[in-house]
Amino acid sequence: MMRKPVTLLLFVAVLAGLFAFSGKKDPGGKRGKQKSVLATIVVDAGHGGPARGARGLISYEADIALAISLKLGQRIQEAFPETRVVYTRTSDTVFGVNVDARTANRMRAELANEVKGDLFLSIHCNATPQKAGGWYAKRVVGHTTKTITVGKGSKKRKKTVRVPIYENYWVKNERHGTETYIWAADRSGVKSTFINPEESAEFTQDSGAAYAPPDLNSPEARIRAQLYEKKYFGKSLTLANMVEEEFAKGGRLSGGVKQRNWEQIWVLQATGMPSILVETGFITNEEEEKYLNSEQGQSEVVESIITALRRYKETLEGAVAPRPETTSAAVVDSTAKP
Repeated sequence: MMRKPVTLLLFVAVLAGLFAFSGKKDPGGKRGKQKSVLATIVVDAGHGGPARGARGLISYEADIALAISLKLGQRIQEAFPETRVVYTRTSDTVFGVNVDARTANRMRAELANEVKGDLFLSIHCNATPQKAGGWYAKRVVGHTTKTITVGKGSKKRKKTVRVPIYENYWVKNERHGTETYIWAADRSGVKSTFINPEESAEFTQDSGAAYAPPDLNSPEARIRAQLYEKKYFGKSLTLANMVEEEFAKGGRLSGGVKQRNWEQIWVLQATGMPSILVETGFITNEEEEKYLNSEQGQSEVVESIITALRRYKETLEGAVAPRPETTSAAVVDSTAKP
């Protein structure tokens, strides 16, 4: 009979503690200098190894993602000198070995959690189910008559029928633009199972070194992880909206922020931190593929993300309030490619 009141009190206590620790003073001065809100950013170049990703006319997704990720990491270090950049891969392979996509994604998530990342940025290219560049299709342009024989034996007879005239025509693959994904928010609380409050970078900053973390299997620890999951979702949505806004300002067509479920982007839910996946453009569009392979295109993509990161960092530091549009709900996309 007392179970619900006790659970409610425990939830309130944890919630109060979560915010109390963020402003807790350290009389002994043991905590030292305030930790940067973006002390560690994990930059993930999608695919790699035997998983080449989507194929365009002249390139593979894995190669474009790697080129942009390396440029992005360098610009992050230049723009935010206090930030450490950790790459999930810096070559064609993932961690120097050729592993299947499922194993590679598990290794990416484990790395991000081990280094206590404050943010997980995954770079990808989008694609349509249709052929890169375009394809030939048929359409009816008229009709004609044709005499055919029907029946067998004594019942054979000639019959005039109307048949269509087909024409082959070229259909250009015109789908283009950017999209940024976050994990799909639902009641399952899947992401919280990957959040270890004791090892969370944000938890360390909130609580201070003097705080003794609870047993990770305790109800308090699970509630705390769920609270952080909500915080991470809000931050992911804020940054994702900012990234898409900057793409739009740069003249790109923005598809907005979308969510994917567990099966489609497992790595976003398996990282215990704010996480976004940026689809930098459609590799199946001939012009956009050339753009994404060019130095100019890659630099513009990187600068849009860097500008968004500046705004995001300022928001976290309280320098500016989030714009109204950065709190909008993301669209759930159940049809996007994995």
